[in-house]
Amino acid sequence: MTGTAQAAPEGRKMSQDDVERRIGETVHLIENRVVVFSGKGGVGKTTIAVNLAYALVRRGRRVGLLDADLTGPNVGRMVGRSGPLRDRSGKLLPHEVEGLKVVSGASLLPPGQPLIWRGPLRAKALEQLLWGVEWGALDFLLTDLPPGTGDEVLTITQRTFPQVAIVVTTPQEVSLIDSHRAANMALEMEVPHVGIVENMSGLVCPTCGTEIPLFGEGGGERQARELGLEFLGRIPIDINVRRGGDEGRPIVLQEEETPVAQAFFNLAARVDELRGGG
Repeated sequence: MTGTAQAAPEGRKMSQDDVERRIGETVHLIENRVVVFSGKGGVGKTTIAVNLAYALVRRGRRVGLLDADLTGPNVGRMVGRSGPLRDRSGKLLPHEVEGLKVVSGASLLPPGQPLIWRGPLRAKALEQLLWGVEWGALDFLLTDLPPGTGDEVLTITQRTFPQVAIVVTTPQEVSLIDSHRAANMALEMEVPHVGIVENMSGLVCPTCGTEIPLFGEGGGERQARELGLEFLGRIPIDINVRRGGDEGRPIVLQEEETPVAQAFFNLAARVDELRGGG
C-alpha cells in the first residue's frame, strides 16, 4: 500500500497534540468551512461540490476544494487536473485550476491504485490533507465527503468545525431515506447551518426546454420542510453537466447562461449569504 507516498516524513513523528495544533492553524485561516454530504452514492454530490466551488470563485471568493472521498476520489477528473502535489518546505501545494485550489486523495496514489485502509489510517490521511497542505487564507473551504456517515465524514466534521453542511439528494424516495440520515448526522454534529440541495430534479428537454421529472419532484424541498432545514435549491439534469465532468470542464465555467449553470450560481448565492454564519 503506497497511499502515503507523498506524506511528509515529519507527519509520522508528530504527536497528536502537534497535529491538533497544526490543523487549528490551518482552519483559523479559513473563514467559512462547508461540507457536502450525501446519504448514498450516485446522487451527484461531487458534481454539486465542484460546480458550487467554481460558482463561488466566479463571485470573487477565495475557494479551496478538498476531495475527502479517499476510496472513490473524482474531483481531480472533474476539474481537469490530477497527479502528485508539489512539495514546498515540508508542505504540499494544492493544484490551482481556474482560480480554485484543489486537493484530492487521488494525488496520494498511483492511477488506478485502490486505497485499502481501515478507518484509523484514512482519518490520519485526511488530517494530513488539512495540516500538511498550504491552503493559505480562504473565504471558503468546501469538502466533498464520501457518501454515508462513516469515519471520514466524522473526521472532517470534527476537525474543521464547518458552519454549513449541504446534503445532496435526488427527489426519489430511496434517496430521501438516506439523505434523512445524513442530515441528522450533520444536526447531531451541531453544524450551525444544514441545508438540502435537490439534484437531478428534472431532465431539461434539449428540444423544447421543458423539465421532465424523471425521479419525481419536490422531495428535497418537502424533506427540508419536515426536518426544519434550509432548502438551498434544485439542480436539473443536463447532459452537458455529465460531459463537462467527464472532460474536466465544469458547466459553470463553460456555459454560464444555461438554466443548470444558473441553478449553481443561485446555490452559490445562498451559501454566500451564510458567510461567517454560526
